[in-house]
Amino acid sequence: MDALLLSRIQFAWVVAFHILLPAFTVGLACYIATLEVRWWITKDDTIRRLSAYWIKIFAISFGMGVVSGIVMPFQFGTNWSRFSDQASNVTGSLLAYEVVTAFFLEAAFLGVLLFGRNLVPQWAHALSAVMVALGTLMSSFWILAVNSWMQTPRGFEVVDGRYMPTSMFEIIFTPSFPYRLTHTVTAFLVTTAFVILGVGAYYLRQNRFPAESKIMMRMSLAFLGIMVPLQILLGDLHGLNTLEHQPAKVAAMEGLWETGRGVPASIFAIPDEEAEMNHYEIAIPKFASLYLTHDWDGEVKGLKEWPKEDRPPVAIVYFAFRTMVGIALVMLATVVIGLVLWKRKRLFDRPWYLRLCMLVSPLGFIAVLAGWTTTEVGRQPWVIYGLMRTSEGVTPSLTTSDVAISLATYVISYLIIFGAGFILLRRLVRIGPPEKEEHEAQAHPKRPLSAVAAHDDTVNVPVVRGLGGRHDA
Repeated sequence: MDALLLSRIQFAWVVAFHILLPAFTVGLACYIATLEVRWWITKDDTIRRLSAYWIKIFAISFGMGVVSGIVMPFQFGTNWSRFSDQASNVTGSLLAYEVVTAFFLEAAFLGVLLFGRNLVPQWAHALSAVMVALGTLMSSFWILAVNSWMQTPRGFEVVDGRYMPTSMFEIIFTPSFPYRLTHTVTAFLVTTAFVILGVGAYYLRQNRFPAESKIMMRMSLAFLGIMVPLQILLGDLHGLNTLEHQPAKVAAMEGLWETGRGVPASIFAIPDEEAEMNHYEIAIPKFASLYLTHDWDGEVKGLKEWPKEDRPPVAIVYFAFRTMVGIALVMLATVVIGLVLWKRKRLFDRPWYLRLCMLVSPLGFIAVLAGWTTTEVGRQPWVIYGLMRTSEGVTPSLTTSDVAISLATYVISYLIIFGAGFILLRRLVRIGPPEKEEHEAQAHPKRPLSAVAAHDDTVNVPVVRGLGGRHDA
């Protein structure tokens, strides 16, 4: 355990927790915007109550995402100063664009969305929801632009050891960026849709909020019926792009050691990096060449084409990729079954399917983590692909004890923050949508967390009050 390895573990810990929030809030903001526009058009009070319910959940999730997101750029200076020094002229501007576009846009309209339902015209509240959703999408745009430049760097020149921009257009729109952006954002939307589907199924199993639950399930399934197949298609296109620009990553994903044509698709194996072979492998002949090159006899490079020091950790990438693909197939099956039941008018009265929706609802988060692991671990040993090794980007004065202390602090802090957030979100789900008009037009709006105790006699109110230091919950 040295400073480099601990710094990588620390960054992985922080990002792994943080990415769960955008994976939820990006899609949830879009869903709330859809509900608000639909309510504005139809004046259906059920839609209004449903939107008010999800806005409360969004408020807590968004706050957790902001808190955890601040730590990530902070680490660039503490743990990765060499990377920051050499690449900041590229990455710093993109991160700044995120602040002045996405964060400012969200900040301008979030207060209206949370507290302004009865204080502004109905169209203005719907507009605020659309603007917040647009802000979350723009945030994804700039963060993925930074990541894509690190994966497929373009539009720069090296001056005195620093990467200086020569074309901001090429820096933003690198060869992998369109595929990474669409694949990731679609994954976020799908993740949220499965959560909404699971929550609707949960209420139906309890015979609570039938009108709201049916709307949630119908909207989710209709959306997923389009987006899940699209996500699989985008994943295939992203894989072709990765094969072109990062073939070593694809070789690790496939557990492929030897270059060849008509290569088999490995379903399961235990990769052995020392022996450069797979144990207990189960494979489909020629199938990998088909989906990687769209040719039964297409050539795919094996890991032996690269020196050992230039190969990514094979086992991690191999199993992370299979986790992601396996979850995608489970999601597709769930959606197909749901659409068939919907067509036969049996969607809401099949307890086994409602139970399945609840079980599948968190799988999107696992798939996002698996996809992120595949992408980032598969890039190793490079922090800027082909140009700067991860070992070259770490802060030179950093000691093992320094990182160990900060890592321990982050672990404890995140377990407390995310644990408390999960408890609050769980209580909101248990409470459910409001059953009557809420009095939101107040001179001094209540804190968002007061919603947790608003309609639940089973909640320990003194504990919830203590979180905010107020006694008016």
